[in-house]
Amino acid sequence: MARDHDLYDLIVLGVGGVGSAALYAAARRGWRVLGIEQFGVAHDRGSSHGQTRIIRAAYYEHPNYVPLAKSAFGEWARIEREAGERLFRAAGLLQVGKRDSELMEGVRRSAREHGLNVDALTAAEIEARWPYFQVTDEYSGLFEPGAGYLRVEQCVAHLTKLAKKAGAELLTNTTVERWLPLDSGAIEVRTSDDEVIRTRRLVVTAGPWSQNFTNSMQLDLQVVRKQQQWFQMDRHEIHEANGGCCFLFDTPQGCFYGFPQIDHLGMKVAEHSGGQATEAAEALKRGIDASDLERCQSFVNEWFRCGKIRLVHHSVCMYTMSPDQHFVIDRWPGLHNVAFAAGLSGHGFKFVPVLGKHLVELVDGQENSEFDFLKLNRFERQSDGTSV
Repeated sequence: MARDHDLYDLIVLGVGGVGSAALYAAARRGWRVLGIEQFGVAHDRGSSHGQTRIIRAAYYEHPNYVPLAKSAFGEWARIEREAGERLFRAAGLLQVGKRDSELMEGVRRSAREHGLNVDALTAAEIEARWPYFQVTDEYSGLFEPGAGYLRVEQCVAHLTKLAKKAGAELLTNTTVERWLPLDSGAIEVRTSDDEVIRTRRLVVTAGPWSQNFTNSMQLDLQVVRKQQQWFQMDRHEIHEANGGCCFLFDTPQGCFYGFPQIDHLGMKVAEHSGGQATEAAEALKRGIDASDLERCQSFVNEWFRCGKIRLVHHSVCMYTMSPDQHFVIDRWPGLHNVAFAAGLSGHGFKFVPVLGKHLVELVDGQENSEFDFLKLNRFERQSDGTSV
């Protein structure tokens, strides 16, 4: 059956982090907009859940992310004001590694090129400020005081709420079977209950389910299972109220990150590197994996000073990895009125309001050169086999 609406201005497929932001950005323009989500609002089945996400500006992955991160900080501040709730906390971020590591050199490069406030710390200075860390002299730290964390579920819930307040419609617990362009230039979307919906524009933000829609691009995306743990420790300093900070450690065993304790659950710790490839997002194993837990416990035992540690909670989410671990944000090949975001590779949530706004601009015919390094055509190959 077809919906009563003649034609939407925009349909957003997948209303997680980026999708909820796109829905909100389009509704603020006064567009007739519909979001379609296969689960509920701020659900725990994809990538945008687990209590917290780090937000930082001194980006070791690539300095081109820094202007986007700066814009994201401003957008989150505006969203907080409109939502009437605090979503961001400036707990600071300590990044630790060997001086010549990719992480440390990347942070220094971004800070230098963009004039960011980042403090260099020796191992002794780290331990003096945060006595629960234990760091050997071959390692040093870079502390970004303006960084911190976002309350991830609240962010998605408020973006969705603000979008609906601005006039957006939302279909939850609804699966999209397919979409196709029509000769008229419109886009037809068909759901699993055989409902047909038409729109002038389409944004696809399917997260770990992106491969269901992007196969025609031959975009090689890999879904990876990521496990997060919450530990209670016998150190009061780990609490945010007592000066605890977010952290990211580049160690020989892997790259691990975590957050200060913010409630009764304790300190959240997880591994950013590694992970188990998952064939299908819907088949993700959500029980605790002993090997992942052991790796995080070993990290805590080596890098923290604490007498007692106890696991009290765990959560499982997914990274959707692109071939080069950078986002893929672009128009659909051959279609000016369809845009997509995919392959956020485990570091995309902080950019959510900026990415959502950009996707809406793309389907409205606007360009922004700041996003050129994330376009799909970077995977095209020249005759000599090098990337364009």
